[in-house]
Amino acid sequence: MGSTEVTNVEELDALIIGAGFSGVYQLKRLRDDGYKVKIVEAGSDYGGIWYWNRYPGARVDSHAPHYQFSDPELWQNWHWKQRFPDHKELREYFQFVADKWDLRKDTYFNTYISSAIWDETEYKWIIKAKDGRTFKATFFLPHTGIAASRSVPDWKGIKSFKGLMVHSSYWPHDEPDLKGKKIAVVGTGSTGVQMSHALSEVAGELVVFQRTPALPLYMKQVDYADDEEPIPKSELKEFFKARDTGYWGFDFGFLEKGTFDDDEAQRRANYEKLWKAGDFTYWLGTYTDMLFDSKANNEAYKFWREKTRARINDPKLQELLAPEEQPYPFGCKRVPLERGYFEMFNKPNVHLVDVNQTPVVEVTEKGIRTTEKEWEFDVIILATGFDAVTGGLTTIDIRGIGNRSLKEKYSHHGPTTYYGICIAGFPNMFFSYGPQAPTAFCNGPTCAEVQGNWIADVMNRLRRAGISSIVADEASEKAWGEHVEAVAYASLLPRAKSWYMGDNIPGKPRASLMYLGGLPNYHEKLRSCASSGYKGFHFEGLKV
Repeated sequence: MGSTEVTNVEELDALIIGAGFSGVYQLKRLRDDGYKVKIVEAGSDYGGIWYWNRYPGARVDSHAPHYQFSDPELWQNWHWKQRFPDHKELREYFQFVADKWDLRKDTYFNTYISSAIWDETEYKWIIKAKDGRTFKATFFLPHTGIAASRSVPDWKGIKSFKGLMVHSSYWPHDEPDLKGKKIAVVGTGSTGVQMSHALSEVAGELVVFQRTPALPLYMKQVDYADDEEPIPKSELKEFFKARDTGYWGFDFGFLEKGTFDDDEAQRRANYEKLWKAGDFTYWLGTYTDMLFDSKANNEAYKFWREKTRARINDPKLQELLAPEEQPYPFGCKRVPLERGYFEMFNKPNVHLVDVNQTPVVEVTEKGIRTTEKEWEFDVIILATGFDAVTGGLTTIDIRGIGNRSLKEKYSHHGPTTYYGICIAGFPNMFFSYGPQAPTAFCNGPTCAEVQGNWIADVMNRLRRAGISSIVADEASEKAWGEHVEAVAYASLLPRAKSWYMGDNIPGKPRASLMYLGGLPNYHEKLRSCASSGYKGFHFEGLKV
């Protein structure tokens, strides 16, 4: 497009969207490097998804001390109360970070960005907020994350319900009184699993609506005394080095052997050891072929099924919750962690509705009608997820070279990026925790630092060289996309319908949203790109 006339503009070197781990780290790093930079955040405080996620039972399932920044100024002065911190403790952590890093002076809360348009004559982004404010920035950094755009079922009559209906990520800040209420939870992803168990403790009646069974792992929670730490602070410096080189951004990765390298007794003993860890190791620290070989995957599923069925009394529920026939490859839909999810179905006031057997017909004034009956509720909670990974970008009207719309590009071609960090045709725009990067297969703070540092290094390179803009070329973007797909299709991931593949949003092109090659491989590709002079990018606008 041509030059865009603007008035009353705040001019910046960079504008960041999102005050979660990625945005907060990017602000800190860029400010340290001398840039004039601000964060805008739709919520009224820091935390990203943890500002919004405050539903009953909400907690992170990356175990401490993984889920934090590696800055010694922070970890030397922070104490985790639990191995798996809940949403309240995570917001407390963000408050602590904001104070230590003095973030508030450069943050605008309650600010929703509606558009970002590249001005080709000035080599700047013109970014507008819904409240009328305008920013002009050399770099546009939408760190919107994987869960910025909610997904709601397109059910007949969904607006007719007279009780409380709420999406899990819009949980009221003033906690509603749910004691003794008739409650529906729609969805059995990570949120649905966490929430259902918590609600079963207070509900008069709880009904869980399931389309696909979740395959969660048991969470081994630990409460830490004031003088206890997950790992001694004297060891944390080395721990963070190991975390940064781990396949998944944790300090552990696959075992260095395949499933059938062990005999049955050895394999069972190993499964037991991984299971007792009570974290992600049964999923992400197991045999190296588990996510890539059907027979190996089935062995993991069979052990999971045996452990799970032993916790469920009713044979019919055993079949619905832990089917004899494997419903999809284990670990190829998001694996939640839980504490008592399966046992709650043994309670007389907890029910499971399989919407495959009895589909939802409509929402009524009183509740939800299936082909079997009308269920009456006081509260309906939609744990129905998000337009994951890409939704945070496409809800903003982002226009690059030639006024090309990002939303239109993605609607026609699916998610396309270069290195999962930028998009061809959109100069000086970078993001982290986005499509075609490790993202959901990477510990969040680890990826925030790896990608945030690379973005800052790119900006420093342009500043030193006196160059105005950098943009990925289409051929390089296409090659990266083909590589991401090749890695995905070498695994079992595409054999499951999941948000990893964009399957949860009707009409969304099916493609792998995740890079499964592991964080070390991904990090090496970023380093190689930088050391080659940013091969695959074009530079424009030499300043004189």
